[in-house]
Amino acid sequence: MSDIQPILDKVLDGGRMTAEDCSALLESYDIARIGAAAHEIRMRKNDPGVVTYIIDRNINYTNVCNVVCTFCAFYRRPGKPDTYVHSFEEICKRIDETIALGGTGVLMQGGLHPDFNIEWYEDLLSRLHALYPTFQLHCFSPPEIHNISLISKLDYETILRRLKAAGLYSMPGGGGEILDDEVRKRVSTKCNTQEWLDVMRAVHAVGLRSTATMMFGIGDKIEHRVRHLQRVRDVQDETGGFTAFIPWTFQRENTALGRKITEEPTGLDYLKMVSVSRLFLDNVQHIQSSWLTQGLRLGQTALRFGADDMGSIMIEENVVSAAGAHNEAGEQELRYQISEAGFKPQQRDILYEYVNRENVAHLDERKSMPLRQLSVAFAD
Repeated sequence: MSDIQPILDKVLDGGRMTAEDCSALLESYDIARIGAAAHEIRMRKNDPGVVTYIIDRNINYTNVCNVVCTFCAFYRRPGKPDTYVHSFEEICKRIDETIALGGTGVLMQGGLHPDFNIEWYEDLLSRLHALYPTFQLHCFSPPEIHNISLISKLDYETILRRLKAAGLYSMPGGGGEILDDEVRKRVSTKCNTQEWLDVMRAVHAVGLRSTATMMFGIGDKIEHRVRHLQRVRDVQDETGGFTAFIPWTFQRENTALGRKITEEPTGLDYLKMVSVSRLFLDNVQHIQSSWLTQGLRLGQTALRFGADDMGSIMIEENVVSAAGAHNEAGEQELRYQISEAGFKPQQRDILYEYVNRENVAHLDERKSMPLRQLSVAFAD
């Protein structure tokens, strides 16, 4: 095993890692040194005394999906008896509940419905924006935009300009999984790597921001993970449109793929990925800890391994919960975990602007019972 210190020294001195450097770190077992370097970069890049979090809600507006992903336990094929599409009134009810809890936005995603064209999405966004003009609609994903393109016969930029005009505020980085078709074609029939990246380029071209994600442990190897990181960094070099990067591990329970995977990423693998992401993605401002999939303790630990954001209390979610992950935390618990890691908890909105609410200080006085909470695959 090669010595990784020259790589870490290069990054700490302001240099840029190569793909070969990235592979070397991911192959290394020296998680302590990698984590320490990543934490140092994190402390330089963002406020060293603060860890942020967001209050939002994931509304999965439909579970109808016309593609097959073997890692997903949420989707239902069109025509099956347990399919659903939420009514506009139901979506508004859930937004009202989110606002009552101090939420600033909604993360809304769904299956790839075969009947929903661009007009369906425009109507939904415009009606929500009219009712909630300051509420941030952080919605959809590259696979959903690609699906709209197939149905409506429009290019990505045209779709995104129309959705932005209707009220779309920003877009999550869902559907990234591993951005390498050698892996993707084995586990999913949705958009390929180039299509995912091209949607993100279009998102940024129309003046919207987005996040980028990675779900690893789906039969991918280190070289696939490195290519994923390289492709995210390359797009960010072009556009500067990614606000944050969020890696997490595959949640296998109740999924077809989970019955085939024999080796799962460990907690150390997750922490190493967080750290290497921080070191490699020098042009992405924020690295988010995915406590929703990894659990609170590991999520808290990631705050000392390169992450500067704790993600969301996520009032509701159905995707990863269907795959067996059920981690819970209310705002008070999340603030406690951040404080115990040695940081000041700070609520933010989707673009990482600070949100200061009255009567929040009492949340730090004692731990509370958690809000009803499920974990999320498309955490933002």
